[in-house]
Amino acid sequence: MSELEIGFETPWTTMGEARPALDEALAEQFPGGMLQRRWEGDVLHLSGPGAAGAITLEDGRLVGRADLKPPASLMRPLIEQKIGAALKAALAKAAG
Repeated sequence: MSELEIGFETPWTTMGEARPALDEALAEQFPGGMLQRRWEGDVLHLSGPGAAGAITLEDGRLVGRADLKPPASLMRPLIEQKIGAALKAALAKAAG
């Protein structure tokens, strides 16, 4: 198993502010339902073949964490790139 963690500073103070931009950015990076998303309060849970993770807001940082098992662990660089790109795109929308 492989663990993945990505974090970026954010101007958001609540996940409610981040939600629309995160949903849109993740849908663009993972089209066609490749990545399942569900909100539980202020936590965005993510899952896909061999992967389970969450995105949270922690001390002014948007943080994504995931546990990757095969086949997802074999695609770690691609997953890291796509999740990172989605978080950056969401943050760019916040910056306007």
